[in-house]
Amino acid sequence: MTDLDDLTAELGACGEGVTVERDVPFASLSTYRLGGPVAVLARVRSRAALDAVQTVTSTARPPLLVVGRGSNLLVDDAGFAGVAVLLAGDFETVVLPGDTAAVAPGEGRDGAGGEATVRAGGAVPLPVLARRTATGGWAGLEFFVGIPGSVGGAVRMNAGGHGRETAEVLRAAQLVDLLDSSRDGTGATRSPAMLDHRYRHSNVGRSHVVVEAEMVVRRDSRAACEDRIAEVVRWRRAHQPGGSNAGSVFRNPPDDSAGRLIDVTGLKGLRVGGAVVSDKHANFFQAEAGATAADVRALVTEVIRRVEDATGARLVPELQIVGEDEGEGKEIR
Repeated sequence: MTDLDDLTAELGACGEGVTVERDVPFASLSTYRLGGPVAVLARVRSRAALDAVQTVTSTARPPLLVVGRGSNLLVDDAGFAGVAVLLAGDFETVVLPGDTAAVAPGEGRDGAGGEATVRAGGAVPLPVLARRTATGGWAGLEFFVGIPGSVGGAVRMNAGGHGRETAEVLRAAQLVDLLDSSRDGTGATRSPAMLDHRYRHSNVGRSHVVVEAEMVVRRDSRAACEDRIAEVVRWRRAHQPGGSNAGSVFRNPPDDSAGRLIDVTGLKGLRVGGAVVSDKHANFFQAEAGATAADVRALVTEVIRRVEDATGARLVPELQIVGEDEGEGKEIR
């Protein structure tokens, strides 16, 4: 791997569309507000800048971490000794039907009698996408308002909620592989089938950046769309805690709920240091003042053990841990 000072200089020379920082606390980049420093953080604001960054990373091949909203990541207290890439600027754009030629052949530009396409950059927060489309009178993406991730994260994890998931509304996603020196995969457009979307799964790799996604919507009244948004928000406030957490910690087992299994095992309120199982929703783990990433990881491990001992079911985390000694990051086991 190239020396970090050299790598920082090379990334800094990628143009005005890239801002490079050193030793950035991951707490400022995640919903857990935990984690040690990221050695090098590159904020990329344009496609030309991303292409320049790809040239550097595909040559130097450092440990890579693509960061969205940080809502599904837990970085070790020791930090991450590689390069984190965070999209911004041009990648935060939402293009509604009618703004450009965003409607597929045979579809009405007003959506009447058919479907239309919304284009969203990989850095767009999902609640923003939900509200922008609802305000424009486009239905189908309201469920995203309850998911605190980004469009890129949704494509990668096949994020979902309220009975819907990303694969149901995704028409195509454009990806860039930051380790692809051949450029054969640069800007590759993939359908949901090509992404191998399953429950909380895709084949999007850790070196892939989701540049843009095309989502299917249908015309509806603004009032109806906003009513559905409000219902999701009401449900979330009633059933899920706020504060420092990363949403659902575990995937739901087939025909069951991870939260139910944790609850019936009597683990609400279980604490390790400053990390605690929420009393409001058992599949949410809160990081209280003074908590560490190690506390959260230990709590996850203990809940897995106790639930399996009590019920025979082994929970599988959605949460991803990234550490200095783990390179690209792993699922907690």
